Amino acid sequence: MDDLTRLLSALVAIPSVNPMGRTLAGPEFFESKLTDYLEAWLGDLKVPCQRQTLAPGRDNLLAWYEAPQSRKLILFDVHQDTVPADGMTISPFEPHIDRGRLFGRGSCDVKGSMAAMLTAFARLVRERPIGSASVLLACTVDEEFTHTGSSRLAETDHKADLAVVAEPTGLNLVDCHKGALRWKIRARGVACHSSTPHLGQNAIYRMRRVLEPLENHAESLSRSTPDPILGPPSLSVGRIEGGQSVNVVPDWCEIEIDRRLIPGEDGGLCLQQLREMLDHQLGTPDWLEFGEPWVHSPPLSARAAEWLDPLCGAIATATGRRPKVMGVPFGTDAGPLNEKGTPCVVFGPGDIAQAHTKDEWIELEQVHLAAQAYFQIAVELGKRG
Repeated sequence: MDDLTRLLSALVAIPSVNPMGRTLAGPEFFESKLTDYLEAWLGDLKVPCQRQTLAPGRDNLLAWYEAPQSRKLILFDVHQDTVPADGMTISPFEPHIDRGRLFGRGSCDVKGSMAAMLTAFARLVRERPIGSASVLLACTVDEEFTHTGSSRLAETDHKADLAVVAEPTGLNLVDCHKGALRWKIRARGVACHSSTPHLGQNAIYRMRRVLEPLENHAESLSRSTPDPILGPPSLSVGRIEGGQSVNVVPDWCEIEIDRRLIPGEDGGLCLQQLREMLDHQLGTPDWLEFGEPWVHSPPLSARAAEWLDPLCGAIATATGRRPKVMGVPFGTDAGPLNEKGTPCVVFGPGDIAQAHTKDEWIELEQVHLAAQAYFQIAVELGKRG
């Protein structure tokens, strides 16, 4: 096993599960063990390192490489957390290799990219190529749920000229993607015994009145003016919950909504317009409550055009193949960074189709190529301007 594969195995073996808003506790949850490991690993390189604490056990980790004769600063961003391991058909934190693939939770999303970025970062520190870009390596928390880590990083005065955000893109370059807005709507009712339902107000029945206009709104969004690359915005009701017991008329019912944003859309305005639409159709009911969004991840606009040619050249030099430049429907840490003015691209090994799956894996060859590409990006982009 080579050093890069050994590093990836070590990262996958350290659980860093994001509980995704659930009240869960245990050694596998949150990022603290991985952060400690990364801090020690970077300490061995003897580079400046700093924690940004967001909550107990949840720290962004920042490390700096100051290149000789540097004229540019590149931000390498990679998230520490993974989705939960519920329902996996393999042991999630016991990485194993089969036919050139490494299996385990987070192998594809996004510890393969993390191992590649760390390897490239360490190579820069050891070789110190003249004229390369300096690099700020940011290992962020909470990407999988509310992007609090990247939002904090975006508020930092990092002065990066460009951010390269690690996600599984198949070694292609992503320069735009959709954003996401997620919130809850609650219908209130009056509980009573189910044998006399006329004495209460069934909150689930009331929610039915909300769902039909939401479905119609989702359909209208699908026919709205699309982004030329990303297509139209979308809306989906993903969860519904309500009631206490089958023999009690429910006094509450709650749904969770996912609204995908395209560049140019304002999430707050979209939420306001939807609420006004429901008030108009339902007569401003006093039993309907809108929760505050717990996810507001901005879309990534294509703002890195001047960087695309040198990026493609660097990746082609490293991998032997010029990458495609494309947009994707999923969100990343690039959204908050881009919103604050940092040009961003998304790049990494692996296929997004393998992310979050029951037998998650990544091709080791792509991880090795990504390590070469991240290094070459720093070298080539340092020569610009």
